[in-house]
Amino acid sequence: MAALLLLFSFSLINLLLLIIKPYKSKGQSSGNSLPPGRMGWTFIGESLDFLSNGWKGQPQKFIMERMAKYSAIAFKTSLFGAPTVVMCGAPGNKLLFSNENKLVTAWWPDSINKVFPSSTQTSSNHEMRKMRQLLPQVLRAEALHRYIGIMDSMAQRHLDADWTTKKEVTVFPLAKMYTFWLACRLFISLEDPDHVAKFSKPFEVLASGIFSLPIDLPGTPFRKAINAAEEIRKEIRAIIKQRKIDLAEKRASPTQDILSHMLLTPDEDGKYMQEMDIADKILGLLVGGHDTASITITFIVKYLADLPRVYNLVFKEQMEIARSKAPGELLNWEDIQKMKYSWNVACEVLRLAPPLQGAFREAITDFMYAGFFIPKGWKLYWSAHSTHRNPTYFADPEKFDPSRFEGNGPAPYTFVPFGGGPRMCPGKEYARLEILAFMHNLVKRFKWEKLLSQEKIVVNPMPIPEKGLPVRLYPHNTC
Repeated sequence: MAALLLLFSFSLINLLLLIIKPYKSKGQSSGNSLPPGRMGWTFIGESLDFLSNGWKGQPQKFIMERMAKYSAIAFKTSLFGAPTVVMCGAPGNKLLFSNENKLVTAWWPDSINKVFPSSTQTSSNHEMRKMRQLLPQVLRAEALHRYIGIMDSMAQRHLDADWTTKKEVTVFPLAKMYTFWLACRLFISLEDPDHVAKFSKPFEVLASGIFSLPIDLPGTPFRKAINAAEEIRKEIRAIIKQRKIDLAEKRASPTQDILSHMLLTPDEDGKYMQEMDIADKILGLLVGGHDTASITITFIVKYLADLPRVYNLVFKEQMEIARSKAPGELLNWEDIQKMKYSWNVACEVLRLAPPLQGAFREAITDFMYAGFFIPKGWKLYWSAHSTHRNPTYFADPEKFDPSRFEGNGPAPYTFVPFGGGPRMCPGKEYARLEILAFMHNLVKRFKWEKLLSQEKIVVNPMPIPEKGLPVRLYPHNTC
């Protein structure tokens, strides 16, 4: 027994030495000049450092420190088991956003593909073509006008039910409730609050585990995320089956939401999407509708509490719009167009606290960039922080200043909260409308103060106040 234990100990030590041995990337001795940087440890790379900076509330630190140490143009590292070049600044963003399927293509860690398995079944080019064709009118700017009243009405109902009757609220979970309820209504015509609340529970599990360490063992956050995704798919497939019946019997409209559009729109080959593919696409859209806009709403509430002058200017703008409306009249497109300062505030929030920290691409050919060799198969990462918090592009970058977005606004490829190029978030305009509808109704009703003046911000994988931003409400009619 002692001999077996000794043998096991030596084997374990050798395995650990292999795992923590410094990473040596392919191509380092080939004579080609890779960007400077550090690859970290075998398998792990610098992933833990990358993630831990977010957990500590400083996601920009990993990027900015290496830009200062190695290169403000690009640096190499290893993230999520892949040799990676982080492309920095506006030129790096331009290269990645402008060369889709020429030099680069989209890439996600294997953990994402396990949660969304259909994403691996077709090439990214074909997938994007299908999605561009299938994007329904609900997400196109020129056709969103008819949904503004629904957004306004649902924001009012949400505030009536969950804010007006309380003196104190925790903002982030309520903001998620509003944005998810709205997404369910507009994407799959699911509106019953009880059904939506039940439907949202597995999304909480999915959101917390989708970017966790990809350890696929019972009880881990990653395994829970996989199980939650499958539970959601089953629910969506049941909705799809019922919708097919309703469409056949004329109880549902072909244009009522994104689900009907996907069911009834063939691709360029005349083929219709399979139920499983539709379920995955709807799942992805609902995941996007579950956290991203709610994070922006939460940080808008935070900054308006911190900056009374900014709050007063938003309040003035929104009350001018409110006074122009007849009793019970809902917001319309013309009203949204008047919310210029409010949207500048939201954009400054998106600059300082972007829900999307960055995204990966994969090099599909060898190429040179700014004198550096980028090998085929390497991953490339763009980070919003390399421009958003960079004084080269934004003077005094830590200052909250909505005036940055007046006139022509920031220079191209510097403000990238929605990504860019053919993979820019298709829900950008949808997010703008739901955020402004919520701001309008919130500031009309309340002022507020934070209950935790120095609440920590954590990023895992999106930024959120650690305690969800508890605030005390002061209704305007009593303050």
